[in-house]
Amino acid sequence: MRFGVFYELQLPKPWKEGDEHRLFQEALEQVVLADQLGFDYAWEVEHHFLDEYSHSSAPEVFLACAAGRTERIRLGHGIRQVIPRYNHPARTAEGIATLDLVSNGRADFGIGEGATRLELGGFGIPAKEKRAMSLEAAEQIANMMVMDPYPGFDGEYFSMPCRNVLPKPLQKPHPPMWIACTNRDTIRVAARNGLGALAFSFVDPEEAKSWSDTYYDIIRSEECVPIGHSVNANIAMVSNFSIHHDRAEAIRRGQEGFEFFNYALRALVTHDTVPGRTQLWKEFQEKRGNRTEELIEASRRPDYRATGIGTPDDMRAHLSDFQEAGVDQIIFMQQSGRNRHEHICESLQLFADEVMAPFSAECETRESAKARELAPFLEAALARKKVMKPLADSEIPIVRASVKRVEVNREGTRD
Repeated sequence: MRFGVFYELQLPKPWKEGDEHRLFQEALEQVVLADQLGFDYAWEVEHHFLDEYSHSSAPEVFLACAAGRTERIRLGHGIRQVIPRYNHPARTAEGIATLDLVSNGRADFGIGEGATRLELGGFGIPAKEKRAMSLEAAEQIANMMVMDPYPGFDGEYFSMPCRNVLPKPLQKPHPPMWIACTNRDTIRVAARNGLGALAFSFVDPEEAKSWSDTYYDIIRSEECVPIGHSVNANIAMVSNFSIHHDRAEAIRRGQEGFEFFNYALRALVTHDTVPGRTQLWKEFQEKRGNRTEELIEASRRPDYRATGIGTPDDMRAHLSDFQEAGVDQIIFMQQSGRNRHEHICESLQLFADEVMAPFSAECETRESAKARELAPFLEAALARKKVMKPLADSEIPIVRASVKRVEVNREGTRD
């Protein structure tokens, strides 16, 4: 099993001068630490206009900065908003390829579409068409990263003429592609399109097993027709994260932030919002009450079930359940609410010291066996793909100069 860290860059109110600067610098320090400790992925979301929930509106900048400070950890857009009204597909292709080059081939490309009226409405995107818009754009972004030149496209939601989209990525044919998933229906979308599933819903191991079975059944079936030029058959699931040798202390440090993440996500979808005047943290605390101490008391019961918040033993049991369910990667949600930087770093260190090694040691063996088993199915899936036809040199259109050339003959008169 592989492990990742995940960033929304949450910043509950009230905000003080310098809070955003501190937020970004601490997140970068955590990614550097995760790289040093042997974590496999750092995922960064893209959201717009979401006040306390996410200040990560330019993940390409954050990930590029992280690339310069790290050596081996993979850097993932989890996700990039690919609908053209957010980001033109050519600009996304250029950005993904550039990140791949500056990181020496460590980029991963997750696609998404947004869910809130604040984001969709801010860019004039019809909610009912967002899935179709994102899949159309994602397929063309993959084509742009592969084709020389890109032949051009006249689609339902965007069009562009023939151009050579540069640079091209280091990874061939392009960085691994993923899609954000929040339920079993979107797990099916991921598998049908040959995309890795970034499952950003908190589910128990039983539900994870159901999602995994659904995903890999489709990957092995004729339903799988990749929109990219490779199939990324992987499931990554998000988990809460706070560990300490004292379970009660782990709960005190991480539970409130984890609950705020869920509360804010629901509120931004279900509540009316006045831009710039949200009070999500205040509302959350008023409704939550003294829940932390109640949870600590409940955690002392014999039937307590291990989660991502607890002791190293709790975490080992938690991860074993998801490994048996067929999950390929666990992404830790550690930066949420008002979780403190030093506590996050201590949890990352303790996880690396006492939990990570046995799971990481099995990873390459499990992945090799999976690759062998899936190879014929992935080959068949790629054979079903309708590949965009490249242009012959004689078919590449001439782009006329914007200024007509004027030649002067030997007599000094214009031709």
